[in-house]
Amino acid sequence: MTNRVIQKAISIAGSQQKLASMCGVKQPTVWRWLHGGRVDISNVMSVVKATNGKVQAHEIRPDIPEVFPHTTKSVDAA
Repeated sequence: MTNRVIQKAISIAGSQQKLASMCGVKQPTVWRWLHGGRVDISNVMSVVKATNGKVQAHEIRPDIPEVFPHTTKSVDAA
């Protein structure tokens, strides 16, 4: 089963290797994430940063909403 969120992150980064480099991990780690391996909590924010926020933490680890809550931000909010 392919992780669609990680696939999106790979597409944004350009390749598994590029995402791995941006996240400080090796390419096989990204391959594992893509194929159903859980992204370690310590790597979640590096994926968010590597995608310039286009992939959000709550999308990567929806199983821990107390750590990565889903928040909606209004563009018009001051």
